[in-house]
Amino acid sequence: MNSVKAFIKKEAVLCISLVCAVATMFFVPPDMEYVGYIDLHVLSLLLCLMAVVAGFQSCGIFRCLTYSLLKKCKSGKLLGLILVLLPFFSSMLVTNDVALLVFVPFTIGLLSEMKCGKSAIPVLVLQTVAANLGSMATPVGNPQNLFLYSEYNLSISEFFGTTLPLTALSLVILGVSSLPVLPKELPHIDLKEEKIEKPAFLAVYCVLFAVCLLTVFHVLNFAVLLAITVTVISIMDRKILQKPDYALLATFVCFFIVSGNLGRIEAVNAFLNGLLQKSTLLTSAGASQIISNVPAAVLLSGFTDNWKELLEGVNIGGLGTPIASLASLITLKLYLRSENSHGGKFIIIFLITNIIGLISLIAFAYFI
Repeated sequence: MNSVKAFIKKEAVLCISLVCAVATMFFVPPDMEYVGYIDLHVLSLLLCLMAVVAGFQSCGIFRCLTYSLLKKCKSGKLLGLILVLLPFFSSMLVTNDVALLVFVPFTIGLLSEMKCGKSAIPVLVLQTVAANLGSMATPVGNPQNLFLYSEYNLSISEFFGTTLPLTALSLVILGVSSLPVLPKELPHIDLKEEKIEKPAFLAVYCVLFAVCLLTVFHVLNFAVLLAITVTVISIMDRKILQKPDYALLATFVCFFIVSGNLGRIEAVNAFLNGLLQKSTLLTSAGASQIISNVPAAVLLSGFTDNWKELLEGVNIGGLGTPIASLASLITLKLYLRSENSHGGKFIIIFLITNIIGLISLIAFAYFI
């Protein structure tokens, strides 16, 4: 019983999505149309990308990058800028979740060593915002982008034409916001030198990542990608195949079923269509606050052809409540495990920062 409770607590989103999927089955009994709900292209890409990124982590590339950037850093303004922009840019390639898993623990340890514990909350909040906003720049930055890019068969120019203006504004805001979060004068930082482990493996993972990009841009079939990735990693280090977030993949399957079934219920169809016709941007951003942006993208895509506002809405909607982007919960969990943490203060600063960002980016999206 305890193990069941622990699983539900750990995978709350999966459990909720499963309950929702089962509930919709009472209105739309399972039939052959269910097969068409599941997007194998997206699921295969997500699995392969998560496995490749886990391979990168095992080679120590992120630790080496951090060491290289910080070893000569003496200015508080420069250090604050680096700590915030590291997850911003890295999330564009390795997803917002991975960026926070890599850089948040490092930041907590670094600030503790520097006796700058009072700065931990603003730095970690800005890192979380940075990872969520930086990840919207590319199709592989987060799961909702990958899904929408595939679902609407977008061209490179369509995708980047939508996301890059928002990303550019986010970069400016984050850069300015990060400058005052640390003291101007910093003590000497003794960083442990990091080196790349298994350089040959790293080269292979770089090739596999390139193959993933070819599949993202519809050059290579997803089945070929899946076969290559699983075969190569199984030969090199099969333990890496245990690292991907399979619960996230299962969550996607559940929401594919929810979205497909809701689209066949006339009353729900009419309600969501009404909201989306008024404003796809606000509807998708608002839905993200309640069910998080990944399920919102999957659910609402079945009811609108306005991919541009949907793409903007679910990415901007990653700001706001802690569940708006599930990556935000990673930072919260890691911070609460640290010494002298203040959960209430973290939530207050998190909400204020995110709401300001949410309103600012929605206004900018309407302006452009």
